[in-house]
Parts: sequence; C-alpha cells; structure tokens
Amino acid sequence: MEANTPLEIVIVGGGTAGWMVATALVSGLRPHQARVRLVESDDIATVGVGEATIPAMRDYNRFVGIDEVEMLRATNGTFKLGIEFLDWGFKGSNYHHPFGVHGQSIGGAGFHHQWNRARLAGHDFDIEDFSYAIAASRADRFEFPNPNPEAIDSTYSYAYHFDASLYAKFLRKVAESRGLKRTEGKVVDVTLDGASGDVASITLASGEVVKGDFFVDCTGFRGLLIGQTLNSPFEDWTHWLPCDRAWAVPCARAGRFTPFTRSTAREAGWQWRIPLQHRTGNGYVYSSAHISDDEAAAVLLANLDGEALDDPRQVKFKAGRRTASWTCNVMAAGLSSGFLEPLESTSIYLIQIAVMNLLKLFPGKRVEPALVEDFNRRVDMEYDRVRDFLILHYHANTRTDGTLWKQCREMPIPDSLREKLELFRHRGHAPNYRDGLFAMPSWISVLLGQGVTPRGYDPMADNAPLAQTLAELERQRAAITRRVPAMPSHAEFIDRHCA
Repeated sequence: MEANTPLEIVIVGGGTAGWMVATALVSGLRPHQARVRLVESDDIATVGVGEATIPAMRDYNRFVGIDEVEMLRATNGTFKLGIEFLDWGFKGSNYHHPFGVHGQSIGGAGFHHQWNRARLAGHDFDIEDFSYAIAASRADRFEFPNPNPEAIDSTYSYAYHFDASLYAKFLRKVAESRGLKRTEGKVVDVTLDGASGDVASITLASGEVVKGDFFVDCTGFRGLLIGQTLNSPFEDWTHWLPCDRAWAVPCARAGRFTPFTRSTAREAGWQWRIPLQHRTGNGYVYSSAHISDDEAAAVLLANLDGEALDDPRQVKFKAGRRTASWTCNVMAAGLSSGFLEPLESTSIYLIQIAVMNLLKLFPGKRVEPALVEDFNRRVDMEYDRVRDFLILHYHANTRTDGTLWKQCREMPIPDSLREKLELFRHRGHAPNYRDGLFAMPSWISVLLGQGVTPRGYDPMADNAPLAQTLAELERQRAAITRRVPAMPSHAEFIDRHCA
C-alpha cells in the first residue's frame, strides 16, 4: 500500500456481520492504514435470530478487546458448554456435542481408541461419562475452566448465548468509540469502474455518493454488491441441506436454566432452544417441501417451555455459498457470503473467519490476485468442513417418521464426508484439523451420537495392557464425578458474574 495513504473501506450493511467486521477493522488497523465507514439503513431489517455461538467467539472478543462481563450484561448473555441433540439418530436418542474432549489419552493412543478397545472387549462404558463439559451440562452447572492443564476441570471450553440484535448494538458503540464513521442511508445505485470492473462508489437515497477503495458486502441474503452487482456465482447445497425456512419466537424463561443449546429433531426439521437471562430463544428450522409454513409454526408454538412473548417470525434461506466471497474489490461477510443453517451455531464464526482473513491478507489500493485467491481458498475450506459436519447430522439417522429423514439417509453425500465415515467405521479415525472447524472431539461426539460405531481401533492402543486401560477409565470417570458437584449452578454463576 502506498505510504501515508490510508485505504478507504466502506462496509455496506449493519447487523451482526457489519458490526463485527467494522469492530475488527478499527481495532486491528491504525488510522494511517485504513479509514473505515459503515453505511446502513434503519429501514432495512436484519435477520438477527442467531443467539448461540461456539468457543472461537471468545478469540474474536479478545482480539477486539471486548470485556466479557460487559458484553454478557449488555446482551443478556449466558454460557454454553455445548449442544444437546434429542431424537436425531432415532426417536428417543440423546447425545451431547460438548466443547471439550472425551477423556485423556492412555498409553499414547487417543482416548476414544482406548474406549472403543474396551467396548469391543465387552466393557460398555458410556463415552459421555468422560466429558467434563457433558457432566456439567447434565447437572446445569458452570464455572470457568481451570487454567492448570493437568486438572480434570481444564478439559473443556465454553461459548455464549446472547441476543444477537443487542450484540450488534454493543459492537456499534465499541466501533464508533474507536473512530468508525457510520452513515445512515439506503443504497439506491452502485457504480463500477469502467476499466477494472471494481466497485467505485455507492449512491444513497439522499443523493450522497460514497466512494471507496475496498467494499465489504454485509447486505444479507440479497448480496447487493457481491451478487447483484458483481454476479459472483452462488453454489446451491440444498440437495444436501434441504431445510430452507425457520420460524423464530422468544418465550418466557421456564424449566431448566441450561448451560447448553438444545436441538430437538422434528418430523420435517429441528427445533432450537437457547436460554438467555431474560427469556428463552426458540426456533423451528424446517424443509418447506415436507411441511407447510402454518404447520411448522404450530409445531413450534406447541413445544415451548413458557408463554410466547411475540408472534413467530419467519426467515427464508438457501443453503450454500458464494464460489468467490472476495471478488474484485468486494469481500462478502455473513449471509451475503453464504449460509449453512444454524444447526451448529457457525454463522457468527464464518463472519469472524472472513474478517480475520481479510486482516491477514489486507489489500492495498490495487488488489493483488494472489491475496484474493488465498482468501477464497481459506473461506472455501471452512465452508466445506462445516457443510460436511452438518450433513452428517442429517445423513446418519435411522428415524422412521417423515420423508425428510429417509431422503437425507438415502441421498448421495459429498466424497469428502463419505471418506470420513468410512475411516471412522473402519478404525475409529476422525478428522483432526490443525486449524478451523471442527476438531476431532466434535466429530467423535456426533459420529457416535448419531450411531456410527467403529469396528476397530488404532493398533497403538494395544501398547497398554487392557487391565491398565480399564483402571484408567474408571479413574478418569471418577475424577469427573467427584469434581462436578462442587461447581456452582449456571444460574448462580451468572448472578455472581454477569447478571
């Protein structure tokens, strides 16, 4: 970049995506590097129904310097140790996807290999008994992980539940306090540079023309810049992820105050339950080809913990992604880049990945093709991994109700997921990515939870005598059983920490 010439960055659209990008840019860049401006219209509603996150969210908050307590108080936030899945593999099934490991390695072999070795020898341990996060979730307890890596209560992580609209407002205050310029206005025209094909400026309804060197499209599903203007192709994945609509409604808090998200499979999709301090968030994600809108809304309202606090709000979407989230001098973030439904709470993570990779590959006045290529490669990898993980939940089922589940069980799946399933069934090998989503413990929890059982295990597990392995399994399970009751309840911890 030319010396002493800051890059003029224009973010088009607000909501969670726009304000996460804005806050990261004004926090990670100095004034001599970039001037950041966000244009949004109060007349354009944001989706804003997502209320659950994953542990990577804490990395984002640390990077931009957000105080956790302040953020949780401002957003009525609570803590999340994982996701409980009800009726997914079959009606009556129940498993957790925890934010943490199952046990500790024994004899140089991964814990799940030793667990499977014991299972095949006739010792039927429940692998969830070896997850500290699951044990705490079952007891509705929470506290911060122990910083001592040798301690049993250091083997988990956590994320948040919060009101996404309040989080966007919170970030706006942070970003504006750090120099971001916000402009209220609706975009009515986009002008391209005749020579390069880049976006040169946007025109607002007021007549103001906003020029920029680089634009970030946070305009949601419509993709005003990336799609409507630059025609970046959209890759449709609805043949793998057929749910295309959701009803969302808040209800009064009632029942258990859980430190986890609950996902309950229904005949034509699934229902979420997310506990906040002041209410509970609920939604029904469904396939419109398998149930009518009215029927889906009725199912949701009939399965709330407490009284509905509003009328259900509908969101329509299509699973898939842009084939090039960075095209010309425009980067798409959030829904304008792609959407893979809220099953594993990855939407906010994908916004985070986009802006953090933009900072790593920060362009100059002239965008270098190598930067664009590397950015799109990184983003594509993340989308592909999340896609496979979500498809696994639908595909590995034995439900006998509803044509949706039969369709998902019998559908052809991506080769990348088929290979993962074959490796796990053969010898218990699960993906072990160094970076990005999802880590090996996540794959193990969902594979086993959905009923995918390995026939064998890593031969290194035999290096430890079976009797020694069984004794260590008993010791690890007992350590968790002893420690969890000493934790405060989720409600007590919030009252003390961030009410």
